[in-house]
Amino acid sequence: MTTTPLKLGIPKGSLEQATIELFAQAGWHITPFSRNYFPVVDDPELSCSLVRPQEMALYVADGTLDLGLTGQDWIRERACEEKVTPISLLEYSKSSNKPCRWVLAVRKESSIQSLADLQGKRIATELENVTRKHLLEHGVEAEVIFSWGATEAKAVEGLVDAIVEITETGSTIHAHGLRIVADVMQTSTCLIANPAAYADPWKKEKIDQIALLLSAALTARHKVMLKMNIPSANLQKILPFLPSLNAPTVSHLSDSAWLAVETVVDRTQVRGLIPQLKSAGAVGILEYDLKKVV
Repeated sequence: MTTTPLKLGIPKGSLEQATIELFAQAGWHITPFSRNYFPVVDDPELSCSLVRPQEMALYVADGTLDLGLTGQDWIRERACEEKVTPISLLEYSKSSNKPCRWVLAVRKESSIQSLADLQGKRIATELENVTRKHLLEHGVEAEVIFSWGATEAKAVEGLVDAIVEITETGSTIHAHGLRIVADVMQTSTCLIANPAAYADPWKKEKIDQIALLLSAALTARHKVMLKMNIPSANLQKILPFLPSLNAPTVSHLSDSAWLAVETVVDRTQVRGLIPQLKSAGAVGILEYDLKKVV
């Protein structure tokens, strides 16, 4: 083991709890403390720091951190694409496993219907650089100002003509009486490493271990295991509609008239599969959540 732990950045804020829960599922228990930016982790090879996602790429790029999790949006906003090494894309958010969107929104009664209508207008956002670049790519010159928070309210109150804000479903945008005009970018959380750290053999091995298990934990969230007993005579009737990672596991029971079958399937398929399996003679159907799928 190295004498210097790998320095890991945990995103502080809306993603903090979701990230800690993901690490717990992957096998690392991280314990944050109130008014302390250095959580404890049950791995002597790691040290953790809470860092705002907006700053994470900068600290990974300059070597303050070896590894961190932040959005693709903030990597692009800080112009760090060439300064950090992307390890894996981890599609999760505070309430789902889906990517988020940065959208351009206006008041519902606004006359603005497209990006072209923003010529000469004022736009508030925290994602300044990406927004400016997006507008210029579409031939639009507008004033883009930094928003320190309560961004939706600035459009509602008429302080700006439009905003660019992040959303998962769009429900918060609509709840504020706003209307989405266009998507600016889609973003997911990315595990990034300092290039020098990733060139170090020990650190690379540790980083790859973390990436593998985080990805395995996220994959498992979409899968379940089904176990059941089926009549031996019905096996060929059941196999054609029984999905699996490779092929279902089939075992003989002490009663030769019955087989035990287990398989891993997409979580979304279960509600349709179970009635089919029952109709085909399956009994004792069990569904299990999974921790990791590698």
